[in-house]
Amino acid sequence: MNYDAWFQCVQGCEERHELNEVIYRCPTCNSLLEVKHDVDRLKARSAAAWMSLFEKRYMRTAYPYGSGVWGKKELICPNIDNENIVSTYEGGTNLFWAERLGESINVPDLWIKQCGISHTGSFKDLGMTVLVSMVKQIISEGKDISAVICASTGDTSASLAAYAAAAGIPAVILLPRAKVSMTQLIQPICNNALTLSLDTDFDGCMTIVQKLAETPYFYLANSINSLRIEGQKTISIEIVQQFEWEVPDWIIIPGGNLGNVSALGLGFRMMQDLGIISKLPRIACAQSAKANPLYTSYLNKFTDFSSMSAQTTLATAIQIGNPVSIRKAIKVIEEFNGIVEQATESELANAAALADRTGLFNCPHTGVALTALFKLIERQEIQKNDRVVVISTATGLKFPEFKVDYHNKEQEEVKPLHRNLPVELAANYDTILQTIDERFNN
Repeated sequence: MNYDAWFQCVQGCEERHELNEVIYRCPTCNSLLEVKHDVDRLKARSAAAWMSLFEKRYMRTAYPYGSGVWGKKELICPNIDNENIVSTYEGGTNLFWAERLGESINVPDLWIKQCGISHTGSFKDLGMTVLVSMVKQIISEGKDISAVICASTGDTSASLAAYAAAAGIPAVILLPRAKVSMTQLIQPICNNALTLSLDTDFDGCMTIVQKLAETPYFYLANSINSLRIEGQKTISIEIVQQFEWEVPDWIIIPGGNLGNVSALGLGFRMMQDLGIISKLPRIACAQSAKANPLYTSYLNKFTDFSSMSAQTTLATAIQIGNPVSIRKAIKVIEEFNGIVEQATESELANAAALADRTGLFNCPHTGVALTALFKLIERQEIQKNDRVVVISTATGLKFPEFKVDYHNKEQEEVKPLHRNLPVELAANYDTILQTIDERFNN
């Protein structure tokens, strides 16, 4: 069966646009666009049949359906020819049972969705495979695109550069100077992207890249482009699939530009529309206290929203004061009986370090989400028997300075509660044995 999808205004303007059209906002009202699907046609296949199909494809080797994204192609982007799909077999990431951490906070059914176990080390790969594949499709149809461009706080640039390199498409990256880790900076450089380090913050980079995107030869890869969101929504489907098609009670996710929050909602709503699930989880979005426009609006029951100048935070990937997906995210929080929380610098650093002691290796943004988890448990919003999933958006290996500085030197605004320094000793057996005994027998 042939399935169809198209762009349409999030505010309900009726005009449709093909997915291979270079367009990001509604020409009528300037609102963001979203991808709409022919749900009636999708419903012609039963929920049981969809689940069976997804199980048959999941992590297998029939290209491209073994990908965690493209195994759900009909629900994501059916308009792309398979030969134009650019995939690194993204998705299929570990749903880690955080047993020791969960028991220590009296929520034993705690899971960490480790999106950092991905080709470029973050959840951004889920969306970038769809976007770059569409660019390849557009080029194959004879349209002229000189480069794919993005503004980034690190992870988006790494993902775009890798997928563009795999497709043989030029990429241009705009980064805020001295505001991303060296590990994140080196990724697009290695993938041969034109990397521009600008003397501004992410919001400043975003303003410039949107101006560049007015030129039809540049294709915008930020989450303002809802093709990214389509790929990212597969995380909802994959989590439920990994739980044998049962829906968790809570999902906690860090939020910056807030495309990930809207993607979560889209995935769950689509499964509900198709009868795959019968209930929705509660969603909690966690922000840094240094960049918390959604949290501030939440405190006012979303009666108003104001952008802010984001301050410097250890959670660099969500250091965003003017998120482009704010309206979509608010809609999801309201529909999913959601909560917005924030984390101070000390809270996020200590939350990441505490969870590291149970076998994880968390990025600072996961520390923000874990802080929200701890606060929701303390307020008894999350109960002992709830099944909770914390989405870890990137690998801690991308943030070595964050880890080293926590354990090895003073960090501004951080009081380290779980520091673990190496003990320097002479190479003497008795001294070494005594030190070990003092550590484990006291």
